Amino acid sequence: MKKSSFGALVVVMLCFFTMGFVDLVGIASNYVQSDLGLTDSQANIMPSLVFFWFLIFSVPTGMLMNKIGRKRTVLLSIIVTVLSLLLPIFGNSYPLMLIAFSLLGIGNALMQTSLNPLVSNIVTGNLSSTLTFGQFVKAIASFLAPYIAMWGATQVIPSGELGWRVLFPIYGVIGIIATVCLGLTQINEEPVAKGSNIIDCFKLLGKPFILLCFLSIMCHVGIDVGTNTTAPKILMERLGMTLAEAGFATSLYFIFRTIGCLSGSAILRKVPEKVFFAISVMMIIASMIILAVAQTQWLLYVGIALVGFGNSNIFSITFAQALAHDPEHKNEISGLMIMGLFGGTIFPLAMGFMSDAMGTLGAVIVMIIGAAYLAGFTLKIKK
Repeated sequence: MKKSSFGALVVVMLCFFTMGFVDLVGIASNYVQSDLGLTDSQANIMPSLVFFWFLIFSVPTGMLMNKIGRKRTVLLSIIVTVLSLLLPIFGNSYPLMLIAFSLLGIGNALMQTSLNPLVSNIVTGNLSSTLTFGQFVKAIASFLAPYIAMWGATQVIPSGELGWRVLFPIYGVIGIIATVCLGLTQINEEPVAKGSNIIDCFKLLGKPFILLCFLSIMCHVGIDVGTNTTAPKILMERLGMTLAEAGFATSLYFIFRTIGCLSGSAILRKVPEKVFFAISVMMIIASMIILAVAQTQWLLYVGIALVGFGNSNIFSITFAQALAHDPEHKNEISGLMIMGLFGGTIFPLAMGFMSDAMGTLGAVIVMIIGAAYLAGFTLKIKK
């Protein structure tokens, strides 16, 4: 890799770190629920709202990239993300947090749609491996969020009146740094096919494999967001932990997702994508069984670790498979795949209603359905 390309890749990886800010919605929604006394259904509206905007903005963002380029679209996405992180500094009322999480979702929809294909302008060869490393960097931000929130909540640092919300300005500053660095970095982008519009983009879902990839990402994100928000509640319900104690479950999930992304980046250079995908899905299914029935702390931690590791590479493999299936429409397919993150809206809503009716077991049942689909999709993966 050329020195200039390596420098650009470092900056892009910093952008992947800012992409991870979206995962703070899990621990943040739990703190807001505790502060305001919300039900599970009310609290789960927050992560659902974040991922709702992927349905609205992902495909138009693919069209936007055709007009202004991928790099400029990423810059726009980080600016919107930083704006979302400024609002919680002024309070944590329910309406204000809903607005903040909406902007966070819009910014992340723009970023995920444009940043992943931007990587293909920098690296050649194994795209899935590089995207997996990007997910590793993203997972670091996801992993740190609960600790920063707990840090502020316990007033270990002089966070003023912010408490757990101190994580928002910290991540906001990093977002500003990423904006400046990317703005100063030159990235050459290939010419894009002209004439594509939203209707043409949606027609790509008529290709069976593209549709299957889209549904795979929906289930992956549903399980990701679902575990992020539900794991602490499982520990609180079954073991009587406080929210501060149970918050470790979110960190544990992201620790193993981070490990999974880092190791997956190397494994995917040696092991066929289909084989590694199958192993990952088996780990997810095993974890769901554990989370459904376990009553002891160590076994629940094993279940959370398994889903973290297993779910860590599903997105990268699916995304790379979709781009390879139709490389002439990378921008459009990227928009469609990121629209699949709408699963982060559907799953938490369904899990919230099931949890209100059946406890955390109901939430796990919803995730089991997603895991079952991934098992079926494994058979369709190429090579």
